[in-house]
Amino acid sequence: MGSRKKYLDIVWIVLLAILMGTILILLCGANPLEAYTMFLGGVFGNLNGFCEIFVKATPLILTGLGCAVAFRTGFFNIGAEGQFYIGAIAAAMVSLTFTQVPGSLRIVLSIVAGFLCGGIWALIAAIMKSKFGISEIIVTIMLNYIAINLLGIAVRTFLMDPAGSVPQSARIDREATFSYLMPPTTLHGGIFIAVAAVVFIWILMEKTKFGYEMKVVGMNRHGAACNGISVMKNIVLSAFLSGGLAGIAGVIEVIAVQKKLIEGISSECGYTAVLIALIAGNRPWGVLAAALAFAAMQVGANSMQRQLGVPSALVSILIGFVVLLILGRKAFHLSLLKRKNKEV
Repeated sequence: MGSRKKYLDIVWIVLLAILMGTILILLCGANPLEAYTMFLGGVFGNLNGFCEIFVKATPLILTGLGCAVAFRTGFFNIGAEGQFYIGAIAAAMVSLTFTQVPGSLRIVLSIVAGFLCGGIWALIAAIMKSKFGISEIIVTIMLNYIAINLLGIAVRTFLMDPAGSVPQSARIDREATFSYLMPPTTLHGGIFIAVAAVVFIWILMEKTKFGYEMKVVGMNRHGAACNGISVMKNIVLSAFLSGGLAGIAGVIEVIAVQKKLIEGISSECGYTAVLIALIAGNRPWGVLAAALAFAAMQVGANSMQRQLGVPSALVSILIGFVVLLILGRKAFHLSLLKRKNKEV
């Protein structure tokens, strides 16, 4: 009965989202039927559009996973954007500095460096929360601005392309970047890293003692402490893992998509990751599904914008609307449960 109610709620949320999308399309002066046809055509009508879904989903999966891991322990990491930038800077530095290292090894070193740097960036907020009780929300948001501006400084100074005048790094050697799997599409091997991360996090969260302790800490810190579970250790480790995953997303964007370091490299996917994690209920496989769905909506919306002039920003509005519906659903069921408990 409970699962049936859950599926009914999902159906209602989807229907309401479609209704909201229809209203927004009408407000833009377009025909909804024609718009949805263009939307589906952009997603499934050609190989380029279909492969672009996986390209756009890759950073969303990794940053969304990072947020989900942190949220499960009650550490509200809003800093995936900054951790993404730090990972991207680390990847560019490794790729452009160690040019004597073979390309495949440089890729591995870039991923490791991005993971470590992104994790350490998240640790700053975790330590400040654990030691001094400072809200991680405020700290991670502030660290986002610092990381974004650090990248801006980097591409204008020590990482700037000496042969150009534009604020960006030199192009990374071809052998130190991911090649395209299905030319002429831009599909690259980063999607396999993202899916492997989903499997790893699922095993970690659902099949290990560490994952169990993280969930207990997230549900009741006082109860966890009373049962001998170190709250600080789990918060710090989950924050490091969370930041590391977001850092890997930055690495992949540098070595697989852009092939250089540029400003605005994340396209704000670090902020979108928070919504992805919320929609997924902080579940790894849910993050994968939500990221793919969001990427498909982006690709379809871009097609609508090109052919009908319907703004692609419509997707962001719909995602925010869906999150509100999900949160409203939870609040509604909680109020019903409280009412029943009072009656009893």
